[in-house]
Amino acid sequence: MIGAGSWAVASHIPNLVQRSDEVELVAVARPDRELLDWVAGEFGFRVASTDYREVLDQRLDVCIVSSPNRFHYEHAMAALQSGCHALVEKPFTLDPAEAWDLVDTAERLDRHLLLALGWNYKPMVRRAKELVEERGGFGDVEHIMIDMSSAARELLAVGAPYEAGSSVATARPETYMDPAVSGGGYAQAQLSHALGMAFWLAEDVRAAEAFAFMAKPLHAPVELHDAITVRFTNGGIATVSGSSCHLGYDGNKHVLSLRIIGSRAMLSVDVGRELVYWYRGAGDEVRLDLDERAGGYDCDGPVHTLVDLALGRAGRNCSPGDVGARAVEVTEAAYRSARTGEVALVARR
Repeated sequence: MIGAGSWAVASHIPNLVQRSDEVELVAVARPDRELLDWVAGEFGFRVASTDYREVLDQRLDVCIVSSPNRFHYEHAMAALQSGCHALVEKPFTLDPAEAWDLVDTAERLDRHLLLALGWNYKPMVRRAKELVEERGGFGDVEHIMIDMSSAARELLAVGAPYEAGSSVATARPETYMDPAVSGGGYAQAQLSHALGMAFWLAEDVRAAEAFAFMAKPLHAPVELHDAITVRFTNGGIATVSGSSCHLGYDGNKHVLSLRIIGSRAMLSVDVGRELVYWYRGAGDEVRLDLDERAGGYDCDGPVHTLVDLALGRAGRNCSPGDVGARAVEVTEAAYRSARTGEVALVARR
């Protein structure tokens, strides 16, 4: 583990512990010694270091990069070059060129590279992907609509914990509230989920330009709300709306819906309302019958898939690096647009 904050303690490490018959927790890194020692003792890591390079010196098979956003590229590149299969927290990187460099490096070194996009692994979303593939796709993607609202307001505005992994290993305030570390607010912390889902379902789409308004109420250090428009390289367009709602809103259930409309078919996925609806004309219409808990979020899938792929077992990477890289192209251009008030062209390699 490189990075062992609140979400790693709440999700990533416990998922590895579930595989204790196959996975040995060898080494963990985080910058503060007291909390580092607590994590190592709590979960039984043999090596605990404030220097991530000492972690990678252990000749690991897999590495989870769960450090603050600014360091994802450096840590993931070092992990891949050391021979690890890697899982990287979202957002993938802050710079599109760095994201694509990681994609190319993983391919060149024949390493598995996954992103921590838990919704992509939920059965309802995987079934949506299968519907797209089984029925010949969308044609040309003409429009994508994304609407997301989640209880990140306190996290981004005052540094209150979003997920209580433990009372000890809580997130450091700068992880989410210092733009030099986080790269921004809601678009980085949450919309990276939604963009990652959209770009996995619509796999050939890439952004060409973006325009964004972003709002910082409550004197927040980073934006709490985003309104982004995107034009794709094929001429299609997208609207992306993200908002930080209050803790406890709707039982703290995530609101995330997207609709992809192509020249031949359309797909709606709504994890908050447990909806998957595919339509391609009379005789080709599917509405899944889903349980009311089908859209609940967890990040179990990426960790277990990383282990399975590293062991050479069959498994599908539902959050590959290119999905994250295409999402980073949107967010990076959106932040530039919000700063300048102008349409921003997507940075290319």
